Amino acid sequence: MEVIRLRALRGPDLWSHHTAVEAIVSCPPEDRAVDKIAGFEVRLRKRFPRLGQLQPDGHADAIPMAHVLELATLGLQAEAGCPVTFSRTTQTVEEGIYQMVVEYTEEAVGRLAVELAEKLIKSALDDTPFDLAAALNELRDLDEDVRLGPSTGAIVYAGVARKIPFRRMTEGSMVSFGWGSKQRRIQAAEMDSTSAIAESIAQDKELTKKLLDAAGVPVPTGRSVESAEDAWAAAQEIGLPVVIKPKDGNQGKGVTVNVTTREQTIAAFNAAREFRDDILVERFLAGHDFRLLVIGNKLVAAARRDPPHVVGDGVHSVRELVDIVNADPRRGTGHATSLTKIRFDDIALARLALQGLAADSVPPHGQRVILRNNANLSTGGTATDVTDDVHPEVAARAVEAAQMIGLDICGVDVVCDSVLRPIEDQNGGVVEVNAAPGLRMHLSPSYGKGRPIGEAIINAMFPEGEDGRIPVVAVTGTNGKTTTVRLTAHLIAASGLRVGMTNTDGVYVNGRQIDSGDCSGPRSARNVLTHPDVDAAVFETARGGILREGLAFDRCKVAVVTNIGAGDHLGLNYITTVEDLAVLKRVIVQNVDENGVAVLNACDPIVAAMANKCRGKVTFFGADRYHPIVATHKAQGRRVVYVEDGQLVAAEGKFEQRIPLADVPITFNGTIGFQVENTMASVAAAWAAGIDWDSIRKGLRTFTTDSHNAPGRFNIFSYRGATVIADYGHNPDAMLALVQAVEAMPAAGSRSVVISGAGDRRDEDIRQQTEILGKSFDSVILYQDACQRGRADGEVVALLRQGLEGATRTKQIDQITGEFVAIDTAMDRLKEGDLCLILVDQVEASLAHIDERIAAG
Repeated sequence: MEVIRLRALRGPDLWSHHTAVEAIVSCPPEDRAVDKIAGFEVRLRKRFPRLGQLQPDGHADAIPMAHVLELATLGLQAEAGCPVTFSRTTQTVEEGIYQMVVEYTEEAVGRLAVELAEKLIKSALDDTPFDLAAALNELRDLDEDVRLGPSTGAIVYAGVARKIPFRRMTEGSMVSFGWGSKQRRIQAAEMDSTSAIAESIAQDKELTKKLLDAAGVPVPTGRSVESAEDAWAAAQEIGLPVVIKPKDGNQGKGVTVNVTTREQTIAAFNAAREFRDDILVERFLAGHDFRLLVIGNKLVAAARRDPPHVVGDGVHSVRELVDIVNADPRRGTGHATSLTKIRFDDIALARLALQGLAADSVPPHGQRVILRNNANLSTGGTATDVTDDVHPEVAARAVEAAQMIGLDICGVDVVCDSVLRPIEDQNGGVVEVNAAPGLRMHLSPSYGKGRPIGEAIINAMFPEGEDGRIPVVAVTGTNGKTTTVRLTAHLIAASGLRVGMTNTDGVYVNGRQIDSGDCSGPRSARNVLTHPDVDAAVFETARGGILREGLAFDRCKVAVVTNIGAGDHLGLNYITTVEDLAVLKRVIVQNVDENGVAVLNACDPIVAAMANKCRGKVTFFGADRYHPIVATHKAQGRRVVYVEDGQLVAAEGKFEQRIPLADVPITFNGTIGFQVENTMASVAAAWAAGIDWDSIRKGLRTFTTDSHNAPGRFNIFSYRGATVIADYGHNPDAMLALVQAVEAMPAAGSRSVVISGAGDRRDEDIRQQTEILGKSFDSVILYQDACQRGRADGEVVALLRQGLEGATRTKQIDQITGEFVAIDTAMDRLKEGDLCLILVDQVEASLAHIDERIAAG
C-alpha cells in the first residue's frame, strides 16, 4: 500500500461539511482483501485495540488496506482526544486506487495521523513493535501546540455558536471573524478596536497609575527607581512594606510583594531587573488579589487569585506535596489547561526560606505553605470565582479604569480585603491594568462556576442579530459561469455596494483588478473575504478548486448553477461522468445558508434535481414559462425567472417584475440564447442577494460584453464591414450555444471559425467540438494552443481534424502554427458581410491582438 497523494480539504467539499485530509491510496492485489492476510487483523488490534470495525465499502465484499488506513487515521486522532467522527474510503475507476477521506480538527494533526496509521499498519504486517502510547502522545502534543488556546478558543466557539465565520490568520492566536467590510479581528483577548496607544499605556504601570489617580480610581503610591539603593530610598519614602516590579511587566514576572527589609529590597530589585530595566516601587496593599474583567463598558467576571501553595499533611515533604498537586490533570505546562503546574524553582525556594522551610521540610498537618509572592495562574496560582459578590462601586471603579486607559477588554487587578464593599472603604486599590488579559481563571476557575467570557467578547464585537457575513454568491456550471459572475457583480455594484469578484480572468475589488490569471479557486475567494473594502462577494467556483481544497466559505447566501454538460474536464480526478460532475458542482447548493437561495436552471434536469439538496429556498430560471418545472414552481407561488413576449419576467406569488430584453444589451434584443440564460441567472442571483429592482434594471442597461468588461465572452468587433466574434468557449456545449447565437445573427457572406482545443479534455469531447462547427461554418482554421496540457505535439489538432471528417458545410480546412498567425489569416480573408468566430486561448493577448488589427484598419 502506498499513499500517492495527500491534501487538506479546508472547507465544505465533495465528501462532507468537515475539514478533512484526502489521500489517494494505491493498493497492490495482495492489499485489496485484508481478511485474507493471515493473522493481520489480530496483530493490528493487538497494537491498537480500539480500532473501528472493518467493513466493506458497499461496492465490494473485500476490505482493502485503504479502509484500514482510514479507520486507523480516524481512530488515532479520536484516541488522542480530537473530536473527529467522519471518514470514508471509496474505490476509484482505476483498479487498486482508492480515495480515503478522514476528518481533522487541526490540519497538521490530521496529516501526522495518516503517517502514524501507515506505521501502525506496517508494524502489523511485519509483526514488529508499535508504540501506541508514544504515537498518541505525539498527536496530543502536536494538537496542543497548534490548536487554539482556551482563551482564544472560547471566543471562537462563541462566534461559531452565533454562526459567525472565522479564520485563523496565523498559527498563533490572531483570528478574523466575519467577512469583508463586516470583519473584526482579535489577538488572544485583545480586539482590533483597541489602540496601540491604549496598550502602551497599560504596559507603562507608572503612567497607568497617574491616569487612574486623575480619574478618582484608588491606586497605591509609588515611583520609578534607578538602582537598588534608590529602591530602598523609595521604600522608606512610601512606607514599608512595598511591592517591587518591572514598570511594564506581565504575568507577574519579576514581581516581589510585601518587601520589608533592605536586603529584601535589593533582592527584589535584582529579580525585577532580570525582566526589565525600568523598575517601579509602590506601596504594598494588604488583602486578597482580585482580577476584575471588563469587556466594553461592563464588568463580566471577577476572581480571587491565590498564590501557588500546598497544605501540609505531616507526612510528605514540600517537594513531594508540590508533585502531588502537579499530578492534577487540570494542571499543564502552558495555557492549554485550566491550571498551570506549580514551579518549584529558586523563587519558590526563596519564598520557603522566608517561612523557615526548605524543599525537604515536612510541614505539619494543615499548615499552608506559600510558594510564590504573586497569584498569577501562569506560575501555578489558583482562582475562585467571585463575580456574584462584586459590589456595584467596585465594578464601577473597574470600568472607569478600563475606560481611562482605553481598553476594550481589560483585566483590572485590585488588592483589598473583599469585593463585597467599596475599595475606598477598606484602603484597597487598583494595582495594575492589563491589556489582553488571560481568560482561563474566568472560563475554568479552580473553584466556583465558569463565566461565558467568549460570548461577552463576541457580543461586544457583533451586536445581537449580526453575524459578520456579507452576501456571498457562488456560481458554478459548465458554461456561462464567468459571464454570470461578471453580470451578477455588476448588478450588485449598481446598488452602491462594493463588490469583490473572482473568476477565470482574475480577482476584482470594487472594479479594480488586484490579481490576474485563473482565480476561480478557494484561495482567491478567501483573499476577497479578507479584504476590508468588500460589501458583497461573487465567486466563480470551479470544479478544480472544490476538489483540491473545498470551498472558501462555510455557506453562501446564493448558489447559482448555470448548467451541467459533458466535456467539462471529465476523466480528471476520478470525475468520469456527467452525474459525477453534478455531485461535485452541487456542493455549493448543499452549502446554501438556511436563509439563502439556490438559483437553478430548470431546463437542465440534472441541475433542477439539485433543488432537493438545498436547505434554503430555490429560484428556477428558464426561458419557457410553460416548462413543467418553471410552471409548477410559479403556481406554488415561488420565485421563477423566465422570458415572455420579449421580456424577462421575475415572479413570486403576486409579485412580478418585467424587463424588456431590448434593454439588456448583452442579449442582442433576446437573439443570443445563452446570454439570455446568463441574464436570467444573474437577475435571479441579484434578487436573492436583496438588490433592489431599480439597481438591477440600471445594471442590465449598462452591462456590455465588450473585451474590457467581459473578455473572451462573446466579444463582438466590426472589421472592414465584417463581424468578428471572440469567445473562450472550449467544450461541446459551448460550441452548440455559439452556433445557435451565430445563426441568429445576420450574415450575408461566408462564415469562418478559428479553433484550437484544450488537451485535458477527452478525445471524444475534442472531436465533438469540430463536429458541431463543421455543420455551420464554411471554413475552419485549426491552430495548436500555447499549452497542450499533457498531449503530444499535434495530437489535439489531429483530433479536431477527425471531427471535421463528416462536416456537411465546411469546405476549407487550414492548419496554422500559432494563435496570432491563425487570427491574422482569418481576418485577412474577411470580406464585407462575412462573419468570423475566433475561439481564443490566450484571452487577454488575443483580444489585444484583435484590437490592434482593427485599429490598423
